[in-house]
Amino acid sequence: MRIQLIAGLVVLVAIGQRPAAAQTAADSTAIRATALDYVEGWYTGDAARMERALHPELAKRIIRPDDKGKSTLDQMGAMRLVQGTRAGYGTKTPAEQQIKDVRILDIFQNAASVRAEMSGWIDYMHVGKWEGHWVIVNVLWERKPAPAAGR
Repeated sequence: MRIQLIAGLVVLVAIGQRPAAAQTAADSTAIRATALDYVEGWYTGDAARMERALHPELAKRIIRPDDKGKSTLDQMGAMRLVQGTRAGYGTKTPAEQQIKDVRILDIFQNAASVRAEMSGWIDYMHVGKWEGHWVIVNVLWERKPAPAAGR
């Protein structure tokens, strides 16, 4: 009886560790391409490429301390991010300092989580399949610490 119970638990654990349903190589490729449109679009000032990567109702947020040390939530939408790209803010990063590390953390059906490391920050993105295309819906980001003086 005890062996059957243990065997049953092993089967349940194994079932819980199966790959996500409806995940295909094409989805992984498209999700990576969307994240790179965002990253490389920023660095090259290609507003069309950035816009293609974003859902129109994107929410990009960062938690920062205010002057009194209390947490605040700063946010921007798709239009502001596209306008900043068009203004060329990302082109100010020299090519040798550009980091474009994109990692898909998880995919399940029409939702994915992606981590993108760039030169001065890290973005955690929620990507969704919207009208047949993968787009970035949410971004929570954090600045990297400034390098120590003399490095």
